[in-house]
Amino acid sequence: MQPTFVLVHGAFANSFSFAPLQAELGLLGHRSVAVDLPGHGFGATYARAYQAPQDLEALAVTPGSIKGVTLADNVAHLIGILERAKRNGPVILVSHSRGGITATAAANARPDLIDRIVYVSAWCPVELDVNDYYAEPEMATVDAASLALAMAGNPAELGLLRVNFRTADPDALAAFKAAFLADGTDEEFLTFLNTFQPDENLDAGGAADRAQAATWGRIPKTYVRLADDTSLPLAIQDRLIREGNALTPDNPYDVRTLEGSHLKWLTHPAPAARVLGELAAPPAPSA
Repeated sequence: MQPTFVLVHGAFANSFSFAPLQAELGLLGHRSVAVDLPGHGFGATYARAYQAPQDLEALAVTPGSIKGVTLADNVAHLIGILERAKRNGPVILVSHSRGGITATAAANARPDLIDRIVYVSAWCPVELDVNDYYAEPEMATVDAASLALAMAGNPAELGLLRVNFRTADPDALAAFKAAFLADGTDEEFLTFLNTFQPDENLDAGGAADRAQAATWGRIPKTYVRLADDTSLPLAIQDRLIREGNALTPDNPYDVRTLEGSHLKWLTHPAPAARVLGELAAPPAPSA
């Protein structure tokens, strides 16, 4: 029976970013569902102050629907989708970037709903909380202040992270391109940037949300490394793989590698679709 791919987006993203990948998967004969986590997609807030001409003072104080959304809310929402998908057969859960936090916590809670979990340059915390990894040597090359160049408002007062992705500041745009799609054209970069939503929730999880050997560790797992990712560098991707393998040595990652930046696999999705398609294929009969 053909599995259903359940696709979980990263920070400031939504289901829309998976449309080209879903087209490729569909043309290969695969079924997929792209998830909008709470406060994302059509549940997001796009304030009038975000429209042109922008009112940056108003943008800094306008409430957002994602305020108060927690990782537990994300997990509950994802589990509901996994339950529905599982009625149709096997489920392959695919996450990207920050979406890996939600996928990992969902796998901790309901491993019975997931036949394989796939991380595409995604967070799967094992030894540390995600925020703490940013202080580690593997993240030393990441410009953590790049989002601050276009930050709108005070996160503590807004109760959310807000970034003005519609900025015309050339320094901010250059930093975003370097972080997300350095190997894309300017046109591709600006198009993708305009699919981002301005708000993201503040809850990146804690120790209880890290991968758990007794539950998450039972699920077959794949890590797709993005070789030219500067947002989640190869060094931290490899560390997460090592930590996951040490946690469950009898169930190590199946590791694949794609060339490209953090978003290239979504703007040019044919290679990624082929890799995912291989994971959906039934195992060859033993001799």
